[in-house]
Amino acid sequence: MIKLTPRQQAFLDKLFELYRESNGPIHYTVVAERLGVNKFSAYDMLKLLEKKGVAGSSYVLGHDHEGPGRSMVVFYPTHQAARFLTQLRHEALGGDEWQQAKRRLLQRLRETQESNYAEVVRETLARLPDMKTPLMYCTEMIGVLLLNLAYASQQAGELITPRLLTSLTAQDAVGLGTLAGFSLGSVISNQAEDPSLVSKLVSHTRKFQAHLSELSEESVNRLTTFLQDALKMFEGQLYP
Repeated sequence: MIKLTPRQQAFLDKLFELYRESNGPIHYTVVAERLGVNKFSAYDMLKLLEKKGVAGSSYVLGHDHEGPGRSMVVFYPTHQAARFLTQLRHEALGGDEWQQAKRRLLQRLRETQESNYAEVVRETLARLPDMKTPLMYCTEMIGVLLLNLAYASQQAGELITPRLLTSLTAQDAVGLGTLAGFSLGSVISNQAEDPSLVSKLVSHTRKFQAHLSELSEESVNRLTTFLQDALKMFEGQLYP
């Protein structure tokens, strides 16, 4: 997964914009001028983006050169950069939609009674193919994983330990990965209950884990915050 800071994203955005304007590679001084930074900072940042695989460089002769002369380095965005920026834009465009979905899902979790955990899981799984973006898909899957975990805890008569709760509320993708792994483990241990449901949960959990590796850091942070909010809906049902 590509990890870029906001400053790195700004440079990549500007490089992509200038590349499209000129229909060709860009000298780092042009990037520096457009962003209002010194040329050495621009060069260092573009070389860093090159190391991350989202920029490339080549050497060309200046436009005013005739015959042999000194070449200059120019930069261009890679195909990986295009995919990365497209994903970021999709996530940004879905921001309002995600906020609405988040509120709806939290309300649904709040209203779900212990008697219909499995039913709500089935209903949510049926909606997952309609999710437009990986962010929306992962948000719904967090609800599924929590409901499944609550159902498994109910069946086993055991609550989540404080140690596991700490793991679930960890920052970044750690808590999300722990939730997926623990929920998947509880599914497999109870597969005799409903083989069809178990098969769907296993398939979607794997897809959830794959999407996590593709999401931007900002989106992962959104999901982590959502998980922490969602856990509050299960106080007394999942843990003491």
